[in-house]
Amino acid sequence: MSKKNSTEVTEFILLGLTDRAELQPVLFVVFLVIYLITVIGNVSMILLIRSASRLHTPMYFFLSHLSFLDLCYATNVTPQMLVNFLSKRKTISVIGCFIQFHFFIALVITDYYMLTVMAYDRYMAICKPLLYGSKMSRRVCILLTVITYTYGFANGLVQTILMLRLSFCGPNEINHFYCADPPLLVLACSDTHVKEMAMFVVAGSNLTCSLTMILISYIFIFTAILRIRSAEGRRKAFSTCGSHLTAVTVFYGTLFCMYLRPPSETSVEQGKIVAVFYIFVSPMLNPLIYSLRNKDVKEAIRKVIKNKLFAK
Repeated sequence: MSKKNSTEVTEFILLGLTDRAELQPVLFVVFLVIYLITVIGNVSMILLIRSASRLHTPMYFFLSHLSFLDLCYATNVTPQMLVNFLSKRKTISVIGCFIQFHFFIALVITDYYMLTVMAYDRYMAICKPLLYGSKMSRRVCILLTVITYTYGFANGLVQTILMLRLSFCGPNEINHFYCADPPLLVLACSDTHVKEMAMFVVAGSNLTCSLTMILISYIFIFTAILRIRSAEGRRKAFSTCGSHLTAVTVFYGTLFCMYLRPPSETSVEQGKIVAVFYIFVSPMLNPLIYSLRNKDVKEAIRKVIKNKLFAK
């Protein structure tokens, strides 16, 4: 098999969630509403954190970047998907497909470690409160964020280069609503062994590594919380972690179902359903999770609304 990039296919056809024509307009409306809620929610969260002085802390600094990642994450896939719902030819160029593929991998891995950094921040706040100010200074927060983005996008670049080395000379119908690993590998004409191994190693190692660090952080956090004597103190400490734990559960639960399976027609069909949750549902829910469950965010929202009303 030739290993060089001898791609003959000039465009791919995205089959989407379903081929039933009568469902396309309904799905367009559903996913448009979800996307608008996602955009409004995450942009509002970013602006609120920037404008409210009480939210100028490491936890909310990282939360603003999580909102930014969720916004990019959904925008990478949704506009193309919405266009395809109303198009007869649901095509995407080869270049467009690989760009979408690169950003998807990069943003997913960056999201892993942003959630990990947020868990570390909670560990420092609850377990090492006297050192929190120095250990989580603005410089440290920026450095952790830069490392997270750099590592995520480097991983995405490597995976994209490996995908570009494959040949696509036969069928060009991607059985998915975006350019993902398993359905693209099914279409490849050349040997996919190296890319499959890389996919499993990168997905498995990053999922396991980031989740392990999160779990270790929370073991120390829960141990420290149980040592707090007052019920009010324990409740307050738990409340600062509840939103993050909910976001972690939704995000990691669906990703484990998606990636840790060999590529096949059956796994691709199941993967489309799972993908809906972590591409659309998770980014939409995160702003709601953090605003509804967080006292500081709710107080900042009330203050902004009050200021706007009095300004008029």
